[in-house]
Amino acid sequence: MNLTLRALRHRNFALFLSGQICALIGYWIQQIALSWLVYRLTGSATLLGVLAFASNLPVLLLAPFAGLWSDRFNLHRMMLATQALEMLQAAALTALAFSGAIEIWHIIALTMLLGMCVAVELPVRHAYLIELVGDRQDLLNAVAVMSLTANCGRLAGPVLAGLLIGWFSEATCFLINALTYIAVLASFAFIRVKPQQRAESHPPMLRGLKEGLVYAWSTVPIRFLLALLAVVALTAAPYGTLMPAIVYEAFAGNAETLGFLVGAAGMGAVCGTLLLASRRTVRGLVRFIVAAALVAGCALVALSWSRLLVLSLALMGVIGFGILVISVSVNMILQTIVDDDKRGRVMSFYTTAFLGVVPFGGLIAGMFADHIGATNTVLAGGIVCVLAALYMARHLPLIRSHIRPIYMRLGIISD
Repeated sequence: MNLTLRALRHRNFALFLSGQICALIGYWIQQIALSWLVYRLTGSATLLGVLAFASNLPVLLLAPFAGLWSDRFNLHRMMLATQALEMLQAAALTALAFSGAIEIWHIIALTMLLGMCVAVELPVRHAYLIELVGDRQDLLNAVAVMSLTANCGRLAGPVLAGLLIGWFSEATCFLINALTYIAVLASFAFIRVKPQQRAESHPPMLRGLKEGLVYAWSTVPIRFLLALLAVVALTAAPYGTLMPAIVYEAFAGNAETLGFLVGAAGMGAVCGTLLLASRRTVRGLVRFIVAAALVAGCALVALSWSRLLVLSLALMGVIGFGILVISVSVNMILQTIVDDDKRGRVMSFYTTAFLGVVPFGGLIAGMFADHIGATNTVLAGGIVCVLAALYMARHLPLIRSHIRPIYMRLGIISD
């Protein structure tokens, strides 16, 4: 088995991934169609921010509790339940769109429902990976391969969405997303995992959350990594929310232009996941994270100035690469150094720091874009991202001094 894809030698992980490939392509088709439909109906960048806020606010509110639940309950059943609910959400969106009765409040409400499902799914998914591979040595590769799959969906989905909207309608995109869940549910029918041993008794929920928070804050590498991830989510990631407005403002483009630009970011992300999947150790990833934040911030600044589509496509690739390397590298480090009995809670904080902060970034970006323009908003976000990278670089010696003993204890580095 190729080292880049070595986690696929585990049958359960391969089955899980086969269903997720379909679901992730469908998810991105639906997301692009939703943003395009909202902007087509309203012409409001603020409402694009509201859409992003509605999608990700549940992650901020529910992910910490989902992480606690994943440390306590059957992960396989929790994953299956979230996938079934997401299929129902896509079906409802499809029915409303084809009937012509769909309104903005329908879109916002159903987007929040999907956000609630994702808020539970993501921390559970991170904790579920160890059960799927059953081998801690292949866990990091499973994280990278899962990210590769997600970003292949991010690459193909927007391009397909742009073509489908042009040929048919947004409703067709919603239908295709709903149909992809058939493959997802079928894959779960064949997965057979051995659940991890759980403690028979647990502390009260709030005490369990506090225990996880204290652990994450007192572990210096976790604290710094989650803080940088949150800043990137607040200032850099919202570029995706503004893409319909940027396409209109900078290029007077259409849905196909939007699809190709977002697809270019997906291509950059795929390259980033291939790079990370080829690594056998997390050693040196903190430097990668700092460099990626610096590069992504500079590319956002350049994107705000660009009026050439070819240049913007290249910059979108760099942005997608940088943000992917940050998010997945942080994931890989956390999965490596976290204690098993706190894995679900720490990974829920990871989900909250990234996807949970995105709604505020998207809402703020949408409001700023209506006043100073989408491109100027992207410029400001890029500058803050660069400053955050420089701050992290200044504290690299401190982070290394705390992470090195953990790596030595795990056998990642020798004395």
